[in-house]
Amino acid sequence: MAKKDWIPLTVLPTALEDLAGPRDEAWHAQPRRPEWLRIKLQTSGSFTTIRRMMTDLKLNTVCQEARCPNIYECWSEGTATFMVMGDTCTRACGFCNVKTGRPEALDVEEPEHVAEAVATMKLDHAVITSVDRDDLPDGGAGHFAETIRAVRLRNPDTKVEVLIPDFRGDQQALMTILEAGPDVLNHNTETVPRLYKRVRNRARYEWTMELLQRASEYRDRQAPHLLTKSGIMLGLGESSEEVSQTIADIRAQGTDILTVGQYMRPTMKHLPVERFWTPEEFDQIRLEALSLGFRFVESGPLVRSSYHAGR
Repeated sequence: MAKKDWIPLTVLPTALEDLAGPRDEAWHAQPRRPEWLRIKLQTSGSFTTIRRMMTDLKLNTVCQEARCPNIYECWSEGTATFMVMGDTCTRACGFCNVKTGRPEALDVEEPEHVAEAVATMKLDHAVITSVDRDDLPDGGAGHFAETIRAVRLRNPDTKVEVLIPDFRGDQQALMTILEAGPDVLNHNTETVPRLYKRVRNRARYEWTMELLQRASEYRDRQAPHLLTKSGIMLGLGESSEEVSQTIADIRAQGTDILTVGQYMRPTMKHLPVERFWTPEEFDQIRLEALSLGFRFVESGPLVRSSYHAGR
């Protein structure tokens, strides 16, 4: 396998505007947020406890960094998605609220801290994700694998789901994670192929499809317990036909689980919402996906990659 050339951080965009072009009135124009996307903020003792624990253990969560609309529900129920390898990404995707820049060195104690948090929360299902780390030779795959093993060692009955980056198509990085033995391997497709350059300008649709295919082949060959998973978001200008084709592509790679949710603009610097898909449309997409053979589909305006992951 040819060695991948890793992107030097000096060439990364310094602001989301570099991806989006001029910021004019059209860039900021937004359709009114519908009633079904208005969330009541409800906290509990569990929410406060988890927030304090994350701070004490110096852990990041994608729930906070990505401004997930379900954070209050999930944290109040005692679930969270851990984000390893820091809070700074080497990419600047137009939809994502995680900050971009030069990341700090990996924290060698982080795998143990995640394992401790999982034990403290008594999780039946732990979700681990990360920022993109194109500055590292293996993209951070080794650190991911160490975190999986640490959680397994301390929490043998906990199911471990990982939501991984594309590793720029590096097959060995994927194998490093698969061999660590996750229960669910999730990699998000995010959007339809036509919008990749605008939405994920440092990713390739082909990398994602190949990753999902290789993960499913690994499952069929030597890990029958493994579930493969992917997700897309709607509202960035895709057509219904493009959504159907993308879902079919994901299923064609042998993927078991699909999530479909509404894109919501984190800040005015991010890509605008082109339209809000209705709950009825999400229901129809769910039925369509199930007819293709997915084992489980979560489709709704507020659905995110890790929403109800334990199901």
